This record gives sequence, C-alpha cells and structure tokens, in this order.
Amino acid sequence: MAEAFMRMHGGDRVEVYSSGSRPSGQINPKAIQFMKERNYDLTTHSSKALSEIPNVPFDAAITMGCGDECPLVNAAIHEDWGIPDPKNLPADGFREIRDLIETKVKDLLGKLGA
Repeated sequence: MAEAFMRMHGGDRVEVYSSGSRPSGQINPKAIQFMKERNYDLTTHSSKALSEIPNVPFDAAITMGCGDECPLVNAAIHEDWGIPDPKNLPADGFREIRDLIETKVKDLLGKLGA
C-alpha cells in the first residue's frame, strides 16, 4: 500500500520500489479491496523480495516494523514506521492502517521535497 500511495501522491516525481522480508508472492486480497476504495488497482503490483529491486543508493528506505529481519539498504534516509501488518485485522482496522500509511507517505514526500 505504501508503494501505491507513493505512486498516487508522488506521481512522476518519484521512483518507488517495494519489497518484503518474507514476501508471499501475492498481494493480500484485503489490500486490493481497501485500495480499490481509494480508486487504486493493486492487482497491477506483485509481492517481491529485496533481491528483486535494484541495488542502487536510494533517497529513502522505509521499513514497517520488521525488527532484526530488516535488511540494510543503501539510503540517505532510514525510517522505521513501526506499522503492524493489517492482514488479520477487521475492515475498520485495515482501513485505519491504510490511512496511517497514506499519512506517512505524504509526510515522507514532504521531507523529500517531492
């Protein structure tokens, strides 16, 4: 969802990649459902491992509470947002996490001047 919000709000001013420490290979159906409420089609995304994104210096690397499993990524800004995985939450809880991610993405775009 963070990648989607970065694309939505950053447009062509940003190049964004998303990966996970334990990718499942598929996008959570709830994420697809609740991003559709924001008129975004997550079915165009895929679940990826860190090894699948470019090995280049990034402006920012954001983690979401993966703790010791978070790999070191070459980036000028490192932030851990500590956002829990909403996959087992009811609809309202999932929406709350989705909205928190959107707020964090907007804040990051401001920091990056994008």
